Amino acid sequence: MFRTIREQVETIFREDPAAKSVIEILLCYPGFHAILFHRLAHRLYRVGVPLLPRLISQVARFFTGIEIHPGASIGRRFFIDHGMGVVIGETTEIGDDVLLYQGVTLGGTGKEKGKRHPTLGNHVVIGTGAKVLGNIRLGDHVKVGAGSVVVHPVPDHSTVVGVPGRVVRRYGAPVEDDDTLEHGRLPDPEGQEIEEIKRRVERLEEALRALTGSASISPPRAPEGPFREA
Repeated sequence: MFRTIREQVETIFREDPAAKSVIEILLCYPGFHAILFHRLAHRLYRVGVPLLPRLISQVARFFTGIEIHPGASIGRRFFIDHGMGVVIGETTEIGDDVLLYQGVTLGGTGKEKGKRHPTLGNHVVIGTGAKVLGNIRLGDHVKVGAGSVVVHPVPDHSTVVGVPGRVVRRYGAPVEDDDTLEHGRLPDPEGQEIEEIKRRVERLEEALRALTGSASISPPRAPEGPFREA
């Protein structure tokens, strides 16, 4: 247990530049409290203790705002930054060195039985408010942008953004450690598509001006009355 606590404290110092001291982490970090509660609840859940694991998870939810089902399997050096509103479902599997921000949901998509929640590989980062839903796998070194909704598997070394989430490959290279928190640098595929549409419209207007010899192209005038013909 002491080894686990020390490892969690070291992880927070590594991932959160706002962490100033050990005592601050022990007293003021809900993500730290939530994972310790979960480690205990998960052990009891695994050995078949009835009800008590769920009660522990509910107590943790009350004090931290983070809901982790005791059945969820979570690897080492897991960190939830801020954490309010995080929900992790029963059959979720999380690898090592995973970072979640507030408002993240690792949930199911219906009332199916069995494995119904996501599996996360190692070194995964999921941004604020993102949702990963269903029995899908996110590979190693995957980044999910803030507010994204991911419902399909994601290969290793990929970045996912948008609703629904779209994969943007990063030339097969792993995510650099010093880029972990730089969510503002994530690509914007919707914005890129809008810019491409604007460029195509401009090219069409230029071609039309060349054909008509007009200096400008104006939209057709609407009829003056509701039933008057032009």
